[in-house]
Amino acid sequence: MKVFGRIKSTLWNIQKSIKRFPITIGISTILAIFLIYLNESHLAWETKEKLDQITLVLGLGIPLSLFISLGIERFFEKNKLVSTILYCVGAGFLLLYYFIFLEDNNTAEISRYIGTMIFCILGFLYISRIGKNKDYEYYIMDIYYSFVLTFVYSFVLYFGLSAIFFTIDQLFDANVPVELYYYMFLIVFFIFAISLFLSKLPYVDTQYEEIEYGKPLTILLTYIVIPLITIYTIILYIYFGKILLTRIWPRGLVSHLVLWYSTISVGVIFLITPILDENKIANTFKTFFPKIIIPIILMMYISIYQRVNQYGITENRYYLIVLGLWVLGIMIYFAVKKPLKNIVIPISLSVIMLNSVYGPFSSFAISKYSQNKRFENILKRNHMISNGNIVLSPDITKDDKKEINNILSYFNTNHSIQDIKVLPKDFSFDKMENVFGFKYNAYMPYENNRYFYFGIYGNREPIDIKGFDYYINIEYWNEDKIETGGLTLQFNKTKNVLTISKDDRIILEQGIMEFVKDIYNKQASKEEDKEKSMVSYKDTTYNVSIRDSIDNIDLKFIFTNISGRIDDQDLLEIDNVEFILLISNKQ
Repeated sequence: MKVFGRIKSTLWNIQKSIKRFPITIGISTILAIFLIYLNESHLAWETKEKLDQITLVLGLGIPLSLFISLGIERFFEKNKLVSTILYCVGAGFLLLYYFIFLEDNNTAEISRYIGTMIFCILGFLYISRIGKNKDYEYYIMDIYYSFVLTFVYSFVLYFGLSAIFFTIDQLFDANVPVELYYYMFLIVFFIFAISLFLSKLPYVDTQYEEIEYGKPLTILLTYIVIPLITIYTIILYIYFGKILLTRIWPRGLVSHLVLWYSTISVGVIFLITPILDENKIANTFKTFFPKIIIPIILMMYISIYQRVNQYGITENRYYLIVLGLWVLGIMIYFAVKKPLKNIVIPISLSVIMLNSVYGPFSSFAISKYSQNKRFENILKRNHMISNGNIVLSPDITKDDKKEINNILSYFNTNHSIQDIKVLPKDFSFDKMENVFGFKYNAYMPYENNRYFYFGIYGNREPIDIKGFDYYINIEYWNEDKIETGGLTLQFNKTKNVLTISKDDRIILEQGIMEFVKDIYNKQASKEEDKEKSMVSYKDTTYNVSIRDSIDNIDLKFIFTNISGRIDDQDLLEIDNVEFILLISNKQ
């Protein structure tokens, strides 16, 4: 009876959440149905791309509508007109986002989408507690426990349903389609899980005065986490002491190590705030740590400066700089403010996040400005600019050629090549030699590593296998021998060589690197990101023949997936490659 009582209680809570957040649950339900439709339909590439953009907007609509709903609960619950206006503003923003910010599938769009999503999530964490100075930490922990409980319930439900259908499939040969498991996941996650989580979301007037701070969490923070952070801090001070003695300034990795450790420390101080008056370890940590960490953050900025001075500002460095400034500001706040109002943490972070992806001071605007100035400075010191026009000069140093290629590559990958102000309006990579005096070198990476991926269109194009006897899939990770048609094939991923043997003699050792380099060169010079990543199989096909007194074999290599990077020595490295091998063995 208790089990049925809990199920009834859960369903009743879900019903309440639907009444409380009808728009949020409605959007999540529509998204689940939409994703199922996309998977079932066989649409043209262009149509599917547009529908994928709609799914992104619907996904953004879930936290945005929740943010608006909680804001209305807190400030305008009895004002229907304002509530309607706010929902209309939210709908208008989503429409605007679809038509303006999802036009090109580049790095800037992905970063903006993630930043907007984070802003909405942070917003719903604080909007209903603005003006309430007490118990914010308990409110956040309440939401966290609700999330964990929802995750457990949803996992058990999905696993149980999957086990039932799997058992039916295995015992009764029911031929349960594989897609059903994906559809169940969508329904459980976007309908059940979100409804259950929202049913447990605290109300605006929820009080936490009689709730005791959990003893396990107190022990975890004060006897494990705080000592570990203290040891880490000591290690960083020793390292920076070494820097002062050796005069060898920190490398780029240090900024990341400091930043994430200091960000985690902000979270720790947030969590120990309720026990500062009763726990000496927590109080001591809060009193001294914010002051101790400030010199470490300043040293981090020296490390960041080394990279900015050398390569200018990019989006990634912008986020490091801004997040570091936020951590520095929060630590100063912790050091001087008593008592703490920790709601400042998510509010300030959400404002910074929003500013980072929109407006004239966004990461994109600042990065484009910085890289444009860097580009112009390189041209000026080589006397390659006159009256705002580029003067070709084939005799500049290799390093400067590399820097110019780096910047062109950066804009082409992350923004648009037309964002470089001094370039001719009709510039394209095939005009590189006419404009600059030297060719565009696809192997010149942006900074240390430049990553790439190529894949064929898949089932958009049928592959012609006429005249061949065997069709074999070769995968990078699989070095097992393959026996077919009297031939033995084995791929060596260390050497990137396919060896073909017959009657215990090697008849071919074919390196695939030359093919990969040729594909990379052809694709890297294309301007559109879509054209770079997805290619026709005809552009990744290579024919090889074995002709001697004994063998008469034709081979066709069709590369289906290639990913890798260009290192700081301009050398191409393969991370993964998959290809089809067609064999015609004429005895």
